[in-house]
Amino acid sequence: ADDNLTSLYEDLESPLIRVLAKMEFAGISVDVEELKRQSLVAGEVIDRLTAEIHAMAGRSFNIDSPKQLGTILFTDLQLPVIRKTQTGASTDQEVLEELAVLHPLPAKIIERRHLIKLRGTYLDALPAMVNPQTGRIHATFHQTVAATGRLSSSDPNLQNIPIRTPEGKQVRRAFRAGHADWILVCADYSQIELRVLAHFSGDEAMTEAFRQGIDIHTAVASEVFNVPVNEVTSDLRRIAKAVNFGVIYGQTPWGLAAALGIDKNEAAAFIDNYFQKYAGVAKFCEQVLTETARSGFARTILNRRRAISGIRRTTGINRNMPERTAINTVIQGSAADLIKKAMLEADAALGISGLRATLLLQIHDELVFECHQDDAHALINLIRDKMQNAMTLAVPLEVDVTTGPNWLDQTDVLS
Repeated sequence: ADDNLTSLYEDLESPLIRVLAKMEFAGISVDVEELKRQSLVAGEVIDRLTAEIHAMAGRSFNIDSPKQLGTILFTDLQLPVIRKTQTGASTDQEVLEELAVLHPLPAKIIERRHLIKLRGTYLDALPAMVNPQTGRIHATFHQTVAATGRLSSSDPNLQNIPIRTPEGKQVRRAFRAGHADWILVCADYSQIELRVLAHFSGDEAMTEAFRQGIDIHTAVASEVFNVPVNEVTSDLRRIAKAVNFGVIYGQTPWGLAAALGIDKNEAAAFIDNYFQKYAGVAKFCEQVLTETARSGFARTILNRRRAISGIRRTTGINRNMPERTAINTVIQGSAADLIKKAMLEADAALGISGLRATLLLQIHDELVFECHQDDAHALINLIRDKMQNAMTLAVPLEVDVTTGPNWLDQTDVLS
C-alpha cells in the first residue's frame, strides 16, 4: 500500500466519518412556513414574467417548448441562431445569455427558468425532506463523490443552493437555529484557494499581498494593470478577480471573455500579463503538469491522488481539459484537505469544551454551527483557532465569522 494514502485514510478520511455521522444525525432546523411563503412569491413572479414574455412576443406560446421558443426568437424576432442541435436552433442558457445583449426577451426567459428551478428543487421540495420527528432536515454527506476530495451532500444537495441571485439567497433564510436562545454561527475561509495557490507557488508578490493583508484581487489588479493599489477601480478589481479564479479553474480566453463581456484577444492579453507578473504561479502550473505527466496523478497537500491522463504540457491560454483539471485538483483538493482537517480539530475541541454547540453543515469553504447565544463568544474563539491553525501555510489563513438567527440574516463578527 502507498503509505501516503494510508495516512490520508487513517488520519483524515476515516476519523471524519464520525464527524459527518454526527452532522447528519444533528440535521438543521427548517422554517417550512418561510419556504411556503417564498414559493408563493416565486409563483407570482413566474406568472408576471410569463405575461411579460407573451406581451413581448406579441402572442401566447408555450415558453417551456424549445421548438416554440425557437420560433419566437429566431423567426418572429429574427435574432441570430448561435448554435444548432439535432432538433434545431439551441435555446439553452449560454445561447440566451448571448441573445440577451440584443433583445430584452431572453433575459426574462433566463429569470423565469431560474425561478422555476429554484421552486421545484428547493422551495417546494425541502418541506417534504423535513423529518417529522425532529422537525429538521438531515442531509447525507459524501466523501467519495467529488474527485478533488471535496465533500458533497444529497437530500438535499446543500452545496448547490444558488447564492448568486437575490431569490436564491433567500432560501438560506429558511435554515435557522432550532431552539430558543440559540443562533447559527458561520465560519468561512477567506480566499482559501488563492492562499493555497500562494503557498504552493511561493510567488513573492502574491505571498506578500496576503501577509500584508491587502485584498488579493486589488493587489493583482494593481500589478497587472500597473496602477497604485489605492487607484484600483471596482471594474479593474472585477477583471482581476475573474483572472485570479480563471487561473485556478483553468479558464480559457474564450471563457474569460464571456464572463467579462470583453474581446477574446483582450482576455488572452490579461491572462498573459498575469503570468508575466506572477511568474511563481506560472512556474507552479508548469511543475504540476510535469509531475502529473510523469506520474499520471495530480496530488494534493495531504497526498490525495487523482489519476489524470492526456497532459501535453501546453502553456497558459492553450491548456486542454486534463491540464486544467490537474492544476485545479491540486488547489481545490488541498483546500478540501484543509477544511476536513479543521473539521476534525474543531469537533475534538468541541467535545471537551462543554460548550452548547454543534457542527451542522460544511458547504465548500464554510462551516455552519448551531450554538446557545451565551456560548457564542467562546465558540467563535475556538473555531477561529482551529480553522486558522489547521495547517501551517506560507501565508496566514483568515476566517470570516458571522452570527444570526438563520443562515441568511448574519452579522459579521470582527476578529
